[in-house]
Amino acid sequence: MANAVVARWHGDNYQARVFWENAFNLLRPDSCVVEVTFEADGPKAFDDVVVKYDPPVARSGPDRVSAEYHQIKWHVQTGGRFGYVDFTEPDFIGARSFSLLKRLQQACRTAPASAQFTFLTTHRIKDGDPLAPLISGHDRTLLVERLFDGTTDRSNTGQVRRCWRNHLELEDDKQLRAIVRGLRVVDGYRSLQELRDQINFKAEAVGILACNAAKSDFRYDELARQLKVRKLSALNRETLLQICEEEGLLVERTSEPDQFLPIAIRSFLGPAADIVGAAPDDTLLLTDDFRRRYLQEGREWQRNIRPKVEGFLRSAIKKCAKLRLILDAHASIAFLAGAVLHLKSGVETELIQKGRVGTRTWRVDDDSGAKGNRFEIAEEQLGVGRDIAIAISVSQPTTSQVRAYLATKLPDVSKLISCAMPTGPGQRSVAGGEHAAALAEQVSNHVRAVKEDDPDAVIHIFAAAPNTLLFYLGQHHQAMAPCIVYEFDFDRQAHKTYQPSFTIN
Repeated sequence: MANAVVARWHGDNYQARVFWENAFNLLRPDSCVVEVTFEADGPKAFDDVVVKYDPPVARSGPDRVSAEYHQIKWHVQTGGRFGYVDFTEPDFIGARSFSLLKRLQQACRTAPASAQFTFLTTHRIKDGDPLAPLISGHDRTLLVERLFDGTTDRSNTGQVRRCWRNHLELEDDKQLRAIVRGLRVVDGYRSLQELRDQINFKAEAVGILACNAAKSDFRYDELARQLKVRKLSALNRETLLQICEEEGLLVERTSEPDQFLPIAIRSFLGPAADIVGAAPDDTLLLTDDFRRRYLQEGREWQRNIRPKVEGFLRSAIKKCAKLRLILDAHASIAFLAGAVLHLKSGVETELIQKGRVGTRTWRVDDDSGAKGNRFEIAEEQLGVGRDIAIAISVSQPTTSQVRAYLATKLPDVSKLISCAMPTGPGQRSVAGGEHAAALAEQVSNHVRAVKEDDPDAVIHIFAAAPNTLLFYLGQHHQAMAPCIVYEFDFDRQAHKTYQPSFTIN
């Protein structure tokens, strides 16, 4: 019984922290968030946290989102798994009569047409479940085009459609599409501690008091509940500032101004609108050039994207010689940014890196170098050509996929250099900025040695790694040039393999 009470407390705190994670965006100068509500009056089951945007924000679909309704499920154990069938079972969301899909159907009747409905949970989608390939790796929205792909009900996607259609007692797929088009599934979300760290990070960034990590309690948990009791749970910027002032949470800024100019490059939008600190004039938005992670028809990396990135960064250099980079962008753009802000550019940089433990500022002198392993590097002879390929496996394994791509697309590659972490791939393989810089330098030095016999050999770069590491690797581009960077089809909705992006001499 005691354990059940603790679990319920933690679940309440988790919901409160998701609320504050979004609420502090109200105080950011570049945010589109205009209202955040804790335990709203509806729609039922998607009322835990409601976020409203003005202007509406772009996500992976063609329509912009004006409001986002959250159903939040925290679990004691992180090993839980779920699949598409669970969305038809009431007990999956702790209900007796109505399933998640039934609640979604009801919500669609009352919410705005531009609304999105987010199921956020600490559990993960089952490996091999037909639901897994239907969730976008870009922003976790349901890939409606893939679900309604024209296949029969016997296919994997057809099984999902038939199950959901029958459960909702619908006549056809058109009716089902209208219901699920706004669904978003954010699985494996942050732990309670990671949310606490993220809220403290955001609070400091917007001038609000952070909670001491040494204390057992976290003030913002109880404050969210008290706001609900006082009927003040729907916050806009003005009411949030007033509450923070009344509660003594505003921080007097007596220290010296920040010497780093925050700049942001966004080629896609992540699961939460939580970029901290870049003003609109210091933000390069490339989202109109992409559909999810894919270039819009008629766009080219080299002709359309590269000039925009290089021009934006060179303009930023003129403003300030110390830059804080926020890269919600493709890996190729991170590499290109490093090539522009190279080691001899005279620009001091730090990067905002997102990950499983929230948002961190990574620098080349953050003392993380001694905490992490170095790459295990292996070479494989493939043929008699001149070109060289590099497969960098940090967050995901890459070597087998790269090898298959080379066999069909790049017959002139004579050597494959594989760089892998000795502990295997993982989301926390890189400890920080100094560690990332050391790994980038290790790769650069190895390539430089391999190229001694043929300085003009083309280097093909395939990487699954944090953007910060790609940025630091780009700073060494002169040691590897000429080089070509590749993007992988993580959503597996287009070519399902690699595609070249930038060619850098």
